[in-house]
Amino acid sequence: MVTVRQSAASVAAAVRDPELPVLTLAELGVLRDVREDADGGVTVALTPTYSGCPAIAEMRADLDAALRDAGYEQVRVVTVLSPPWTTDWISETGRAKLLAAGIAPPGPAPRRDGPVPLTLLPTRTAVVPCPHCGSPDTEETSRHSATPCRALRRCRVCREPFEQVKEL
Repeated sequence: MVTVRQSAASVAAAVRDPELPVLTLAELGVLRDVREDADGGVTVALTPTYSGCPAIAEMRADLDAALRDAGYEQVRVVTVLSPPWTTDWISETGRAKLLAAGIAPPGPAPRRDGPVPLTLLPTRTAVVPCPHCGSPDTEETSRHSATPCRALRRCRVCREPFEQVKEL
């Protein structure tokens, strides 16, 4: 009996994000490219959500393990920084999964030309609807949460706390 090996792209697309495990790396939009190489190996291009993202090492290890388990002996994971990732790369499926998990998906990412300016002023946040009841009457309780990409919020109507993926 001949076993048909899964395509590298489908294996890589199923790997979950270590910080937002309701999403796959593909749904998060950090999986840039998957190529099956002439030598029988695989090259995966991965973009971190931001420079210095501590989860990138675990993403690499998880991709490597999943592809090796699928029968690929040579796995190369390369980091691609340009164009930089933004929250606009989260798929519609990914946004729906965040909402279903009680995490407010991000709105549109801010548009920038050139380097990101450093400012110590508070960030301006658009209305963030509650993922539990849908009310737009929510407040930020902490700009930082379990990861730098998320903030803590609370609904003023249903009083439930929730996380928000920040627009980046």
